[in-house]
Amino acid sequence: MDPIAPTDPAADTARFIDCNGFRLHYRRLGDGPRLLLLLHGSFLSLRSWRAVMAPLAEAGYTVVAFDRPAFGASSKPLPGADGQPGYSAHDQSALIAALIPALGFERAVLVGNSTGGTLALMTALEHPERVEALALVDAMILSGYATSEIPGFVKPLMRALTPFFSWLMGRLIARLYDKAIRAFWYRPERLDPEVLAAFRADMMQGPWPRAFWELFLATRKLGLEAQLATVTPPTLVITGAHDQTVKVAESERIAAAIPGARLEVIADSGHLPHEESPQAFVATLTDFLQTLPGH
Repeated sequence: MDPIAPTDPAADTARFIDCNGFRLHYRRLGDGPRLLLLLHGSFLSLRSWRAVMAPLAEAGYTVVAFDRPAFGASSKPLPGADGQPGYSAHDQSALIAALIPALGFERAVLVGNSTGGTLALMTALEHPERVEALALVDAMILSGYATSEIPGFVKPLMRALTPFFSWLMGRLIARLYDKAIRAFWYRPERLDPEVLAAFRADMMQGPWPRAFWELFLATRKLGLEAQLATVTPPTLVITGAHDQTVKVAESERIAAAIPGARLEVIADSGHLPHEESPQAFVATLTDFLQTLPGH
């Protein structure tokens, strides 16, 4: 079993950057010529990448992870009259595309887990000039976030009752949070209680229930399956062998539909192989990166 880091080895590299209406909390390691931009899944934070950032930086890459909108220590602004800043998937893909040059790079390798994988794929489709390659890690593309939508006739009522619903959602998440995070793991006993407590603290900062409510209201059916055949960047699809959130069969379908995509299954892992099997994850990702042009 790979060792699971109880603390964040990048804790002394925290930074903030203003981008597309958000003040993003991020961490940066390494100074290599290729940028790896790491996108965490829902209910988590950049802490999700704690065990792989340093090894990837030591392999010669510039590695950046940031707290996605509505999560972690990034700002949680509320939409104004013009609807901006936005929490929709399209807004977040535009944010990722804008962040890459703000970090000093023309393009990046996007490494996205779960809903972070949804956004990585969307960025490649909507802003291909910014994406050098993709690593989709148990990516939620054929189910869940990417295929959900609030019925149009209900949304005005939900919007009108935002104070109540955001409060209720916050209460439910707080009550179920620990159980939900443990369910991402194949062997939840490996998850250090200190790490789980740190994730909870990361999530529940500032006006987080309202920000998460805005994220929820912005959910749309994204129609990504029909676009998989048009993905052009080199793509690695990674799945934990025991993922119960995004089934292995979904990752297999994604890899089969993207031209030239490579599928890798990481044994002894669930929905978060970069947390549960970090050594195997780093080996799998770096092997893929070495096949990219100009390596």
